Amino acid sequence: MTGSADSPLSPATGPGTLVLAGTPIGDVADAPPRLAAELAGADVVAAEDTRRLRRLTQALGVQVGGRVVSYFEGNEAARTPELVEALAGGARVLLVTDAGMPSVSDPGYRLVAAAVERDIRVTAVPGPSAVLTALALSGLPVDRFCFEGFLPRKAGERLSRLREAAEERRTMVYFESPRRLDDTLAAMAEAFGDERRAAVCRELTKTYEEIRRGTLKELAEWAAPGDVRGEITVVVAGAPDKDPGALGPDELVRLVRVREEAGERRKEAIAAVAAEVGLPKREVFDAVVAAKNAAGNAAGGS
Repeated sequence: MTGSADSPLSPATGPGTLVLAGTPIGDVADAPPRLAAELAGADVVAAEDTRRLRRLTQALGVQVGGRVVSYFEGNEAARTPELVEALAGGARVLLVTDAGMPSVSDPGYRLVAAAVERDIRVTAVPGPSAVLTALALSGLPVDRFCFEGFLPRKAGERLSRLREAAEERRTMVYFESPRRLDDTLAAMAEAFGDERRAAVCRELTKTYEEIRRGTLKELAEWAAPGDVRGEITVVVAGAPDKDPGALGPDELVRLVRVREEAGERRKEAIAAVAAEVGLPKREVFDAVVAAKNAAGNAAGGS
């Protein structure tokens, strides 16, 4: 592609198109079929990591037709105007990040916002998403959810952010570094309660994919040694939508009995009901014990 001295990326034609392309989050076979055609046909391919892009194109057996430029956190602000000028001049610019959809906790938002401001067409090649994949595999409610991205690295800021989300009713999805997973799960247990249900999704679609489900306390204990590796997505159940004061001991006992009859052990049933209705496990346990004692006394007196 030939460009001018002022804007080396720009062709000399009319308005162009910005294409956001999803890339595999693990298994290269998950690449959307249109990705190869877009890589071959784009005037400019802006890649978060050009080395990873090279490995991807080799795996797909495709030759990039246009110019490849880097577009990552460190140069995003400086390179955006250059790419916008290329778009304004008629270029088809393809944006790819290391994995998943651009702009979802990855570079891209600045470029999309700038293109929209200039009335430049923005479209997408939909592809794999760690957010939706983890959500679907978590076993937690998916009818309403929110994406929280990465939490702050500093412990105090992280706990403060989590406390702000303690009453969020929607299922929450977080990205996290394996190096901080143990601390994050412990902070989640402190902010949301030990019994809040969650899932840790590791290495999604890769050879060593692993989904750990349980309470935040259980998951924090599992991660405590600090030796978890790989790409991590954490899914946390939202705060229960309930009125704990409206549930008397008899209703708590009934809920536990329903779970026991479905095959759960009593300890597990009590923990699950406590998490579901937003009460301490001890309160549910006491209701079950009281009902058992009452039943025993009634039997003894008959």
